[in-house]
Amino acid sequence: MKNKSAELPFKLKISFQKVLEAYKKRYKKEDRKLVKKYLADLLEYIKEFPELEDGVSNLKDIKKYEEPIKILLDDLFPNILTNNEIKAATIPDYSIILDQTNRFKEIMTNAGEDFEFKVRNYDKDYEYVRGCLLILKTYYGYAFDFSRPLYYDIPQKDGIIKNYRLGVNADFVTIEKTDKAVDVSEEDVDILIQNTDDIELWKEKFPPNSWIFKGFILLNLTDVTVDDGISDLKTELLSNNIPDGKNLAGMLEIFRSIYRIPNLELGFTMYDENAQKFYNLEKGNVKSHVLNEKEVFDCKEILCKTAYENLIEEQNYFVIANVEKYAKKNPDSLLAKNLLSNKISSCILAPIIKNNKLLGVLELVAFRKNELNTINAIKLEDILPYIATALERNKTDFENRVKAVIQSECTSIHPSVVWVFEEEAQRFIEDLDLDGISSFRDIAFKDIYPLYGQIDIVGSSEERNNAIQKDLLNQLNAISEIIDEAYAIEPIPIYEQVKFRINEFSSDLKENLNASSEQKIINFIYKELNPLIEHLEVKTPSLKENVDNYKKNLDSKTGVVYNHRKNYDDTVQRINRTLSRFLDRKQEDAQKIYPHYFERYKTDGVEHNMYIGSDMVKDRPFNKVYLYNLRLWQLQVMCEMENKFYNVQENMPLKLDAASLILVFSSTLSIRYRMDEKKFDVDGTYNARYEIIKKRIDKAYIRNTEERVTQKGKIAIVYSQKADEREYIRYIKYLQKKNYLGDEIEQLELEDVQGVVGLRALRVNVLYQSEENTDHVSYENLMKELHH
Repeated sequence: MKNKSAELPFKLKISFQKVLEAYKKRYKKEDRKLVKKYLADLLEYIKEFPELEDGVSNLKDIKKYEEPIKILLDDLFPNILTNNEIKAATIPDYSIILDQTNRFKEIMTNAGEDFEFKVRNYDKDYEYVRGCLLILKTYYGYAFDFSRPLYYDIPQKDGIIKNYRLGVNADFVTIEKTDKAVDVSEEDVDILIQNTDDIELWKEKFPPNSWIFKGFILLNLTDVTVDDGISDLKTELLSNNIPDGKNLAGMLEIFRSIYRIPNLELGFTMYDENAQKFYNLEKGNVKSHVLNEKEVFDCKEILCKTAYENLIEEQNYFVIANVEKYAKKNPDSLLAKNLLSNKISSCILAPIIKNNKLLGVLELVAFRKNELNTINAIKLEDILPYIATALERNKTDFENRVKAVIQSECTSIHPSVVWVFEEEAQRFIEDLDLDGISSFRDIAFKDIYPLYGQIDIVGSSEERNNAIQKDLLNQLNAISEIIDEAYAIEPIPIYEQVKFRINEFSSDLKENLNASSEQKIINFIYKELNPLIEHLEVKTPSLKENVDNYKKNLDSKTGVVYNHRKNYDDTVQRINRTLSRFLDRKQEDAQKIYPHYFERYKTDGVEHNMYIGSDMVKDRPFNKVYLYNLRLWQLQVMCEMENKFYNVQENMPLKLDAASLILVFSSTLSIRYRMDEKKFDVDGTYNARYEIIKKRIDKAYIRNTEERVTQKGKIAIVYSQKADEREYIRYIKYLQKKNYLGDEIEQLELEDVQGVVGLRALRVNVLYQSEENTDHVSYENLMKELHH
């Protein structure tokens, strides 16, 4: 066996001082002549080895004392028990075996030379703390009970692992201080015992090797393979939740062996605390003897008064030793009728409790009276925690199944409305389990106030097209240079013809770029220019360096130049990512105002929808003051997002502008979660007007002008009711006071949008603040600072 090396708070010194003291005391009291003579001879013999009493510090020297050590430990290792006991004398790091029984030696030999004798779930820090606790107990006299069951898994010759519980005897140990030891006060001990996980603290108070361990310890192993096997079986069964057809038989065998009832049966009944009902396990493979053929039943209807008080109210066992006698006393009891119908003569109904909550009832039933009774019911004490864990996991799995249905049927659902989806998912599962057919119905909410906002990148299409145009022109120019060099080396007409086509495509690209022209150029590069480049690279070695430089500038995935577009894409992605995270964090505060539905999505910028109303919240009254709070919150956050938009671009190669918009809709809507589209949408023809406005409003123009309502450096608030205008002017004045908004407020009429007339807008300039500068500035001054 290999020995573990562990850092300890003491140096090891092997000594048999306490053994010799015991022999000396025994010699003085011993009356039997033969024994007294033996003790006298032993003590005289040991005088030849004073080191064994004083202590051997060099552990390598211990081998030369093998014979006197055997003699000293003879009483502790009687030969008559050597084949039965599993015992050894050793030191705390197990590096030396001083003596051992034949059985201990055989076990270790069979384990193999590579076997490391260490405790299951070994923690070297815990070993160190145990050593410190030994010092506190032995030297300082603190009566700490730091014992705990320690288990070892030891392989046999055939590879099977046997399990042993370890007992440690430290009666033959003394602890001595060195000059390196730290004096430990009572206050130190108070702190230490509250911080057993802080290994550095323990090492501060008990530095490594600062004490001396003098003596030896005794190890006693007990074979607990059978007990462990039962425990493992429980763990295996319960890890699969409540037993089903595959593993029910194994669990039954355990109960039958415990109770010594060959035909014992078991069952489970689940408990719904909210509805005060019993119901069958969802798996349906384990019978409920309480419910019999029923799936769900009210607890008070099926249980008699005494049974209800015991199981539900007091959470205690309810035992019926004689079912027939119980039925006569309770002729109307459905429980008695169900038990008798299954020829059950005695039973134990045991509440399964987790965190003081009743999860269900374990049923043990027998077919002879008095086989199960209040006396043997106590055997369940060690088993019920496993069952409680299983039932809890079963319940958790069902809840996860509910969530899985929601995810598959509805994709991601905002936490504020998860409750209604869970209710529908539970109905879905119940219908599915009943007859295998179910459908997830649409979820609808009435009288909901919508809020919409967006921060959009100004001229995003133009910026993207410019980036594509520059990259394609650069790529064509690079190819053109290679063709020129190829023509200089070998002036053949085909090179001139290719150069002509490149110039033709470049001229068209400079004048106009659309999806069609972009694809034509890419096809031209892929199908005609790339094969020519590959040919030139092989045919004309002098061009290889130029070709290599050209290829370095190509994107590995697309095979085209991706520099300006990368700058654009990186900037947009960083903006969207920053704004989205910022908005998500702010949403956590908004939910505290009043729970509401929220969704945001990235386009060329970030848009968000919010819906608020009493129908979306369970058991909480709604007041319009929550709507007003949310509107003010939205306007303030939009100002903050404008600041984030520009601050995040400070070190980016491309600078983009933003235009923000808020849509105010004063009427309530009905919204419905569309199962086919996996998203919320307005419900009804009238309410569709709101969606039309949302889609078209950012393209709306101010009446009698060519100016769009959304402008960089400003927030546009679009509305239709005069009351909304008054409300938002109050918010604007408040935010002007807080230096979020500037003094310029425009009141605008908008051109009619298709299907929508009578829209108006407030437009106000945003004040900006850089992350380094605390002063608030206008958009124009911000641009000067960013482009300085």
